[in-house]
Amino acid sequence: MRFLHSMIRVYDLNAALRFFCDGLGLKETRRRDSERGRFTLVFLETGVEGDAAQIELTWNWDEEQPYGVGRSFGHLAYEVDDIYAMCTHLQSLGVTIARPPRDGRMAFVRSPDQISVELLQRGEALPIAEPWSSMENSGTW
Repeated sequence: MRFLHSMIRVYDLNAALRFFCDGLGLKETRRRDSERGRFTLVFLETGVEGDAAQIELTWNWDEEQPYGVGRSFGHLAYEVDDIYAMCTHLQSLGVTIARPPRDGRMAFVRSPDQISVELLQRGEALPIAEPWSSMENSGTW
């Protein structure tokens, strides 16, 4: 058995792609539009050699309202080369850092559809630094 992907329903596909691709740096690997089913599936991955895990974004064309937040889903987690640089980049795109990387190791953000995304520093934690060390939490994750 091998892991294939996690699926997330998204209300605004362009906003989700901006967050996951422009923000987190994931790459779109394939897309399937179903005229009959009235949905689009977009598969994303890191592009890192040996990392086959994917996220499937499911956009139902006729959805009239955003999906409710289901905290039972948990979160997606990504290892990053520089957690401070990633959080700064995401902030520049208007993303709120829900749990700042005060410890130089871990942060949480939310996608436009309120999916929690955990960011973990690759290797050892970075030295504690401002503005992160004194930044308060914002919302839930």
